[in-house]
Amino acid sequence: MSGAHLHFQYESLEHQSDTALDGMWLFLAQEVLFFGGLFFAWLLCRHFHPLGFHRATQQTDLLIGSINTVVLITSSAVYTIGLGFIRIDDRRRLVQCCVVTALLGCAFLVLKALEWKVDLHEHMNPGVYFGLTGADAGGAQLFWVFYWVATVLHAVHMAVGIGLVAWVVHRARKGAYSAVWHTPVEVVGIYWSFVDVIWLVLYPLIYLVGRPG
Repeated sequence: MSGAHLHFQYESLEHQSDTALDGMWLFLAQEVLFFGGLFFAWLLCRHFHPLGFHRATQQTDLLIGSINTVVLITSSAVYTIGLGFIRIDDRRRLVQCCVVTALLGCAFLVLKALEWKVDLHEHMNPGVYFGLTGADAGGAQLFWVFYWVATVLHAVHMAVGIGLVAWVVHRARKGAYSAVWHTPVEVVGIYWSFVDVIWLVLYPLIYLVGRPG
């Protein structure tokens, strides 16, 4: 095995790889605690304000949310295919898959920005000029507080993921990865899949629970 990628503090490439993977899993563990708290608070508030949350859910754009779900699932599948290619030493295919993944990520953000624009136009932002009135308006506003916090946080994580995938492309074009050493590709893939999973939790919370039919 080539030692070109081995940093001085590690005994072997296997040790270096295991440390990198463990570090990512440790980082994601604290992310799970963060998002888990957010989701728990969301469900708790929904329990106490069911009618307001149901009413708010009906104002969300199910079409864009569903399209974005398909986009994200596809992006993870494409990246996984790219990881398979580098394991057989095909850097060109890895780069192609990463480019497609990043483009799908950008498409997700563009669609989300369009959805936010519609939400703002319809005054679905909590405050004095909130677009819903009536007895359930308070619960509906609470839903939209969670909506904006969760979707903006997810979008930030998605933007970071796109940057990481672009970094993998840059490094792969310089020949940094091979069948022997491709741990950074795996680490970025774990992060990207985590962002995907967070959205798969957000999707039903935002668009499905409480929607008629």
